Amino acid sequence: MPKRVLLSWSSGKDSAWALHILQQDPEVEVIGLLTTVNTTHGRVAMHSTRLALLEAQARAVGLPLHLVPLPWPCSNEVYERAMRAAIADGRRRGATHLAFGDLFLEEIRAYRVRQLQGTGLEPLFPLWHEPTRPLARRMIEAGLEAVVTCVDPRRLPPSFVGRTFDQAFLDNLPGGVDPCGENGEFHTCVLAGPMFRKPLCAAVGEVVERDGFYFADLVPAMPAG
Repeated sequence: MPKRVLLSWSSGKDSAWALHILQQDPEVEVIGLLTTVNTTHGRVAMHSTRLALLEAQARAVGLPLHLVPLPWPCSNEVYERAMRAAIADGRRRGATHLAFGDLFLEEIRAYRVRQLQGTGLEPLFPLWHEPTRPLARRMIEAGLEAVVTCVDPRRLPPSFVGRTFDQAFLDNLPGGVDPCGENGEFHTCVLAGPMFRKPLCAAVGEVVERDGFYFADLVPAMPAG
C-alpha cells in the first residue's frame, strides 16, 4: 500500500521541491496540498502569496488544495485548533502521512512530530538535512522558478525582496544567510518547476514594509503573446 500523503504547501520553493521528491517515490501518492491562509488579507502568511496564485499553483501541479483559514492576528492556540481540524479532515480523506519541506531546524521538526502524535497521520520530511547550498543550486538547475516575496531586514537587505531566486541571487547573498532561507531570512513564491504541468505568469508589484518585514506583491499576469 502506498503512503497517501498530504503536503504542507507554503507556496514557496521548499514545499514545491518536496513535492517533486515525493512524486518520484513509487511508494508515495500525494493526495493534496494543505495551506494556511490569512483570511483578513486573503494571502498565505509570510509568503504573502495571493489566494489566486495559490489556487493556480494547485491547478498547475494537479492536486486538490485544502485551505486552513486563520484570522489575523492569530494566536498559537487558534492556529493549533485549526490545524487539528484540518488533520482530522485529511485523515477522513484517507491520508496516512503529512509531509513538510523543512530542512534542518530541529525544534520545528520536533514541534510538527508532537502535533501529529495520536492523530493517525505520520510525519514525512523528504528534504531533511539536505545541504542547502547544493540543494538551492539543484532546484535552479532543474528549472524551478521562484520570486522572493518576503525579506526579514534584520537578516537580509530589503533590496532582495522581489528578486528572482536564481544563481545571481545566491551569489549575492551576504555571508551567514542560508541559501534556502531556512532561518527565516526570506520566503518565496514558486511559478514554475518540474513539479508543475505548466508555468504561471506573475509580475512583481508594490513593495511594502509591514510588521517588521518587507513584502513584494506578486500579481497574477496573462502570458505574453
